[in-house]
Amino acid sequence: MNITLLDDYHDTVRTLKVFGMLAGHDVRIWNDHINDLDGLTDRLKDADILILIRERTPIRRPLIERLPRLQLISQRSVYPHIDVGACTEHGVLVCSNMHAGTPSYATAELTWGLILAAMRQIPRQMASLRAGRWQCGVGESVRGKTIGIYGWGRIGGAVAEYARAFGMNVLVWAREASRARAAQAGWQAAASKESFFERCDVITLHMRLVDATRGIVTAADLARMQPGALIVNTSRAGLIEPGALVGALRAGRPGMAAVDVYEEEPVRDPHHPLLGMDNVVCTPHLGYVTRDEYELQFHDIFEQIQAYVAGAPIHMINPEALARRKR
Repeated sequence: MNITLLDDYHDTVRTLKVFGMLAGHDVRIWNDHINDLDGLTDRLKDADILILIRERTPIRRPLIERLPRLQLISQRSVYPHIDVGACTEHGVLVCSNMHAGTPSYATAELTWGLILAAMRQIPRQMASLRAGRWQCGVGESVRGKTIGIYGWGRIGGAVAEYARAFGMNVLVWAREASRARAAQAGWQAAASKESFFERCDVITLHMRLVDATRGIVTAADLARMQPGALIVNTSRAGLIEPGALVGALRAGRPGMAAVDVYEEEPVRDPHHPLLGMDNVVCTPHLGYVTRDEYELQFHDIFEQIQAYVAGAPIHMINPEALARRKR
């Protein structure tokens, strides 16, 4: 099989232990990112199987229609970037392990790292030292403060455990059923969304981006936060109402943000408004980007390919595509 992998920025995948699972196949790996239709068509025209790294490249109908050889898209996690309907029509099977059993500890760890970096002003203090100055300000401790987990799932639960180890008070806001699960596990739920934003010193978002959650954090929500509060987003930028975060930070409520996700990625504009704010810690969507996490993710991705080649596909999103497979 001809297998193509897009967006392996640091040429990491071929160095993984699990890469041997693709032995015997012709594998082409691209390390740069492009998103124009003609360029992607040229790269994928001979591919029987396409491997995607999360949501780095959207795969939409106009591209799928130009790829008559494509049989399988193999990836891990959610798939809003894939036009599954168009794939089905053109006989392209989509397989994605949703890893329902375990959280992404890498994302939970990055979330906690961003909290500490922002509260203790670590990037600003480093920049000050490198510029020949000494301390540039006074940070905040986390012990005894209240952290709000917005969205109660596997990653949110892991972050809550980290917070408890640091002596923080944990408050949860989520859908009613999720709040009930958190309460059953011994965590405190906020009385209302309004009080959640008012009471928390730190709020971190842990929800999937679907129609029901798009823009779920509004400008009015952010305006309820205290001037010394921090909001953290390692989930999806679309959870926050467009323009609301920049406006809120400029207005001083909340006073800080730590962000790993953006409306358009990758961010290549050094003049992006968040990058120019001293009260914002920005990272380039690193939540899942660790070697350990890659070993886990690509084991699942390559296992899906092995199963497909063996004639017994697994983790199928659109099994009906098999009946429309190109001959």
